[in-house]
Amino acid sequence: MAAVDPRLDLISKSIRVVPDFPKAGIQFQDVTTILLNPEAFQATTDLLVEHYRDQHIDVVAGATVSVEYKTEYSVDKIEMHIGAVKEGQRVLLVDDLIATGGTLVAGAELVRKVGAIPVEAACVIELPELEGRSKLDGLPLFVLVEKAGI
Repeated sequence: MAAVDPRLDLISKSIRVVPDFPKAGIQFQDVTTILLNPEAFQATTDLLVEHYRDQHIDVVAGATVSVEYKTEYSVDKIEMHIGAVKEGQRVLLVDDLIATGGTLVAGAELVRKVGAIPVEAACVIELPELEGRSKLDGLPLFVLVEKAGI
């Protein structure tokens, strides 16, 4: 069995949990606290770079062409600057967290809408009980930290 990278534990411990936000029963995973910890931020960026270094990604899609989508607690809209992603480019979708998968599914739809190719999705956190991964329709998902039982 491969050893677990100690940087993953550092990242996990740097994530603040905000109970009952944005509504009762939700345990909000606040990844912005990683930015307050230089070692955790460096570990996060290093792990993402190490994973994607040789994958020939043309674009990292940020969140304007738009698509509406549902999350576990709201209806939202994701937008992208027109021209930010070009037809035929290979796109890495990045989100802080995958819960139900709505944001990543909408992001992949948006990328396809402009003729680009969603290659993979990357998240700092996955909430596996919400089964968002299963909604990605085969889009590979790279996750740094799983938060179970939330």
